[in-house]
Amino acid sequence: MIEVKNVVYAYDKGRAVLRGVSARFEPGKMYAILGPSGCGKTTLLSLLGGLDSPRSGQILCDGDDIEQTGLARHRRHNVAFIFQSYNLIDYLTPKENVALTATGDPRAVLERVGLTGAEAGRNVLKLSGGQQQRVAIARALASSAQIILADEPTGNLDEDTAEEIIAALKNCAHDLGKCVIIVTHSNQLARAADVVIRLSKGKTQIVERTGVMKHAGPEAGL
Repeated sequence: MIEVKNVVYAYDKGRAVLRGVSARFEPGKMYAILGPSGCGKTTLLSLLGGLDSPRSGQILCDGDDIEQTGLARHRRHNVAFIFQSYNLIDYLTPKENVALTATGDPRAVLERVGLTGAEAGRNVLKLSGGQQQRVAIARALASSAQIILADEPTGNLDEDTAEEIIAALKNCAHDLGKCVIIVTHSNQLARAADVVIRLSKGKTQIVERTGVMKHAGPEAGL
């Protein structure tokens, strides 16, 4: 579905953060990207989402280079974002927030992530952090995008609420067939992922659910 090929990225006048990274992400799987602060996790997520461009290499979506087809088009049609800070429109209700991306009835999607009809009609600022994160997930689910990119979606949540959010994200991948890619520091979330990608010093390692770890440097891909 989406592929990173020999991607190099460096900040202005700085050292390379990503050094020839290659990876392939498939539908129906949940991926967790882990690594120390500053290793390039969020940078990689931004590149996958078309929010930035690599210095060299390619990001392919269904075989097409997103630079060639247009980053704005990629963001509009292919990906949906879930941010740690929720990024909801705070003067709207959950139902109204989700309706901005929904192709159908937003209430059905909100119910799927565990919000009641009463909660769906409240102002989002009157909801708990866990409920607001559910709204953010519902907004991503309601779109037609087949790729969901999440940045620390459980970072502000208690353990029980985090478990519920992880279950909702797994449902996105396993039951709805979406490709879910998550940047996280959470071992709890990593244990639930189908594939764990570890970034360190611009290179990558992968851990499959079998528990087998393989080195995946620039020459090997993932």
